[in-house]
Amino acid sequence: MKITEYIQNAENTLFSFEILPPLKGKDIHSLYHGIDPLMEFKPAFIDVTYHREEFILRKRKEGGFDKVYTRKRPGTVAICAALMNRYQVEAVPHLICGGFSKEETENALIDLNFLGIQNVLVLRGDAMKNESSFIPEPDGNKDSLELLNQVKDMNKGKYLDEDLENATPTNFCTGVAGYPEKHFEAANLNSDIKWLKSKVDAGADYIVTQLFFDNKKFLAFVKSCRDAGIQIPIIPGLKPLANRKQLTALPKIFHIDMPQDLVDAVDACKDDKAIKQIGIEWAIQQSKELKAAGVPVLHYYTMGLSEATKAIAKEVF
Repeated sequence: MKITEYIQNAENTLFSFEILPPLKGKDIHSLYHGIDPLMEFKPAFIDVTYHREEFILRKRKEGGFDKVYTRKRPGTVAICAALMNRYQVEAVPHLICGGFSKEETENALIDLNFLGIQNVLVLRGDAMKNESSFIPEPDGNKDSLELLNQVKDMNKGKYLDEDLENATPTNFCTGVAGYPEKHFEAANLNSDIKWLKSKVDAGADYIVTQLFFDNKKFLAFVKSCRDAGIQIPIIPGLKPLANRKQLTALPKIFHIDMPQDLVDAVDACKDDKAIKQIGIEWAIQQSKELKAAGVPVLHYYTMGLSEATKAIAKEVF
C-alpha cells in the first residue's frame, strides 16, 4: 500500500523508522536485531537508506595510484525483499542520483516494481567524501527533480527505450526530502521551499524532513510550505541525541542548530549514559508535541539501533 494511503486511512499519528543496511560481510540477522524490538509499535513503513560508493587510492607496485571504488553496504533491493518477507511491512528504498546512470536507475525501479514495492524516497544524495561538491554521473540524473521525473515517467509507461510499445506503467508513490532549517546549499529558506515546491509540482506525493531538535522550526517550515501552496503530507524526521560528540557532529553533518536548553542539559551531564537519557527524554517531548500538532507520521532515524527509539515509542504510541 502507498504511504499516502496509510496516512489517509490513519486515525492517529503513525510510527515509522529508517534503517541502515548492514556493513558488507554482515548477515541479515544483524539487521533484524535492530528491527525486531520496534515491531510491537506496528510501523506503517520502514525506510532503507542507501549510501553511494566511495573510492580509495591503491598504490601500484610500479608507482602511481589506482582509483578503486568500494561499497561498504549492500544495495536496497534485496534488503527490502527480506523485510517484506519477514515482517509483512512496507519497505521504502532510497533512490539517489550519485553513482548511477539513468539506465541503472531504471533497472533498479523495474526490480522494485517486480517485488511489489510501491514507495520510493527520491534523493539527490551526498557528494563523495573526496569531492567538495556533488558531481552527477555523465549519463545520470543531476538532481532529485530529474530523478523524480524519471520515476514519474515510468509511472506513465515512459521508459528510456522510446521504441518500447505498450510498456507497463509502474505505480510508485514518491517521497522527497524537506529541510526545516534549509538545505546547506540553498541561498535561504525561501529559495529552498521554492525548490521543494518544484518537486511537488512534478508529482511528489509526500515529504520527509531532515532531522531537527527544535519543533518551532519544523512547525514554521510547515506553515511556510502551506503558504507556498505545498499541500502534500509533511513527515517530521527525528533522531535522539546519543552522546556528547553528537552535540557538535550533528550540526556539522546536517547543518542544523541545537536548542540552548538541550545544550545546557548535555553540558550538565557527567557521562554519555546520562546524555543518552537526556536525548531520549528530549525526543519524547518532541514527539508528544508533534503528535498533538497532528503530524501524519513520526519518523525516526535509528541508524540500525533500536534501544532509544523503543524507549521513545513506548511513551508516545
